[in-house]
Amino acid sequence: MKKLLYSLFVLLSSILIAQEKPRLVVGIVVDQMRYDYISRYYSDFGQGGFKRLIEDGFVFKNAHYNYIPTKTGPGHASIFTGTTPARHGIIGNDWYEPSINRRVNCVEDTTVLVVGGVSNGQVSPKNLYTTTITDELKLYYNFSSKVIGISLKDRGAVLPAGHNPNGAYWYDLRSGKMITSTYYSEKLPKWLEDYNKEKRPFKLLSGQWELFKDEDSYNESIADENEFEQPIRSGMGVSFPHNLSKYKKDPSVLKYTPFTNTMIKEVALRAIDGESLGKDSIPDFLSISFSGTDDIGHRFGPRSMEVQDTYLRLDEEISELLNYLDESVGENNYLVFLSSDHGATDVPSYMYKNKMPGGYHNNGYIKSLLTDELSKIYGDGEWISSIINEQVYLNHGLINSKNLNATEVKKIVIKTLMKEDYVVEAFDKDLVANRNFTDPVLIRLQNGYNNKRSGDVLYNLTPSNLNDAFGRKGTDHRTPYAYDTHIPIIFYGHSIKKGSSIRQVDIIDIAPSLSLLLDISFPSGNTGNPLKELFE
Repeated sequence: MKKLLYSLFVLLSSILIAQEKPRLVVGIVVDQMRYDYISRYYSDFGQGGFKRLIEDGFVFKNAHYNYIPTKTGPGHASIFTGTTPARHGIIGNDWYEPSINRRVNCVEDTTVLVVGGVSNGQVSPKNLYTTTITDELKLYYNFSSKVIGISLKDRGAVLPAGHNPNGAYWYDLRSGKMITSTYYSEKLPKWLEDYNKEKRPFKLLSGQWELFKDEDSYNESIADENEFEQPIRSGMGVSFPHNLSKYKKDPSVLKYTPFTNTMIKEVALRAIDGESLGKDSIPDFLSISFSGTDDIGHRFGPRSMEVQDTYLRLDEEISELLNYLDESVGENNYLVFLSSDHGATDVPSYMYKNKMPGGYHNNGYIKSLLTDELSKIYGDGEWISSIINEQVYLNHGLINSKNLNATEVKKIVIKTLMKEDYVVEAFDKDLVANRNFTDPVLIRLQNGYNNKRSGDVLYNLTPSNLNDAFGRKGTDHRTPYAYDTHIPIIFYGHSIKKGSSIRQVDIIDIAPSLSLLLDISFPSGNTGNPLKELFE
């Protein structure tokens, strides 16, 4: 009888432990982190950062973005909504808005004002159609859960934090302060005001960016001095050490250094303490987006020593974050997931020099080409309103004034685009809207198409082909190809077993997995599937 009672006690205890929820969820998004960075730099990582997450957590090795364009805004939105731009509406970092005849930013809101800084404060989540996992956490606990979003970039803080967080904070490049907007609050919390008073960005820029480890550790990268990189500022050069002190009074330079990630980590630690995150049984949520990896990647490219050095330093930042969580929240009381908003292609000029496919095009040339062709047929006019995200927006006012058939105009645009070697395919938006594609690449095209916001003609480029409007050095991202779509998904901490999977999964599977781990509702537009390996 005693053995039976003891067995029942153990069983009930196990059930109760299993039903407990993490006190804090920490969502880490590493901007522009290709999956192969894990394997390339693994031997140089310490034990407490990436290795701790990977060896003691669960890794999805074959995770992909299932839409295009693979950009920062859509990436963060998709991770936290569990759906694609077709449903959440964030179709790019920017898109063209015909009603006001200009491009708009994905988190732009002209009805609000900056708080705590001097620029970049007219920002809110109003363009996001659906709820986020953070919204659902708030709703489930009648807004008792605390939700904080932190990033260098406004979109990296705003979109993960959802529609009604306790705070979303990002960096003002002009003042060097962490800021918010009046959408969230009329003033900054005291803990963030105190941090701003320390003027950390200026101190982080007061020295040099030197190699974090011995030069021999960087054999995974190409030569430091090369022809494929852009300097941080004109005249600085592209090799180590990078003299930052010359620009210590210009806080915008910080975003091109790994010390951006240092600042974001510091702010995250202050938020944990200042907001008392993870201190009771009601789960809280902290979203951290490390953006320095993206700006450095754009400048120097995926094979650079600068990118490798940034990840070696980020490894240390993550280690410090995890150690702080152990002390503040308790080692078994928090849940972490880490992923990325997109990857990046190798620098096309580097690819071309090494006999690999890659090249360049120019959006300005494409616009002139289409304008000239349409003018020959229908007469002179500004036929193209905008070209952005590989989407052509036609001037419908001009088309209507000439009583033209828009479908016929689109056919000419498609025919003209297809004459260019770097254009693989082009489609009328009406065909994309039918969502009948079965080819995996074209499914990504239709998943990124939104009926209200996308252009009239959508097209795909050949792999590793970039717009050279800003030169032919550095890299970019936006395509349906593996170098842009293949990213890590790692879960670690509370109730997560060790392991890995090579099953192909989608980025939109993170949010519904969190919903089940927290036992709350899926985000309103969710189209993802829970990652079953976490529950088996």
